[in-house]
Amino acid sequence: MNPSKKGILLVTLGALLWGGSGVAAQFLLQQRGFSTEWLVMMRMVLAGLLLLLLDASKNRGDIFSLWRNHLAAKQLLFFSIFGMLGVQYTYFSSIHHGNAAASSVLQYLMPIIVVLWLALKSRSLPSLHETCCVLLAFVGTFLIVTHGSLATLAIPPIALFWGVTSAFCAAIYTIQPKWLLDNFRSPLVIGWAMLLGGLLLTPFSAPWRFVGVLDGAAVAVFIYVVLFGTVIAFWSYLESLKYIKPSVVGIMSSIEPLSAVLLSTLLLAIPFGLCESIGVFLILASVALLNRR
Repeated sequence: MNPSKKGILLVTLGALLWGGSGVAAQFLLQQRGFSTEWLVMMRMVLAGLLLLLLDASKNRGDIFSLWRNHLAAKQLLFFSIFGMLGVQYTYFSSIHHGNAAASSVLQYLMPIIVVLWLALKSRSLPSLHETCCVLLAFVGTFLIVTHGSLATLAIPPIALFWGVTSAFCAAIYTIQPKWLLDNFRSPLVIGWAMLLGGLLLTPFSAPWRFVGVLDGAAVAVFIYVVLFGTVIAFWSYLESLKYIKPSVVGIMSSIEPLSAVLLSTLLLAIPFGLCESIGVFLILASVALLNRR
């Protein structure tokens, strides 16, 4: 197969699986009564362990080497709490109070936040191109959360709060671990961050403190969230970088919120009208334009 096509297929698979994991989480949180803390904790701990085991078997390396570097250990601790745990918990909380479609799109405001942060850090105004992308994203968000009318909110305010917070955490997740990823294997960094972030939640929701309905459907969906929606999705995303440019990966990953919208409508009967659809298009267009830049 052509390497470019292989890369596009891999990143598409990863984005679809990630989008599906949000819809699966909504099913577990709203229809089976799982607690957000328990689901996030179990997802992160199990996925972290699987990623570390896969890294050890593939590279035959010392998975504890990262902890023997004091700078790496400090950065990993920060990334685990404010990046990995932050983005997972806020995203699932937004889904719990709202729906996966809106939460996925709101989280995709992350590139806009990164642009604004970098402009603030460099003490310079964003370019005209970046400013237009920011405006597109804000208009898109307005349409999604208000149905185009200031008189109503399409999602509860608490879901909006967690959704926007997840975008800020995703910005930290994107910017902060650069040095770690430059010096250590990606599955090693993400695996430890997931495991540590999940363990930090155990005082609030230990594995044996399960609340909800655990039937066959719930077990199957939970396995999907951990194995397909996390481990395989992450592996597909990383593998795609071997075959195509990061800019292409960034554009193609826009499929994630789009898939969450479509799957929410098809599987969970979440209404998504014209205003929301235009809002999704505007946010994805702004991200695609930023990635092209």
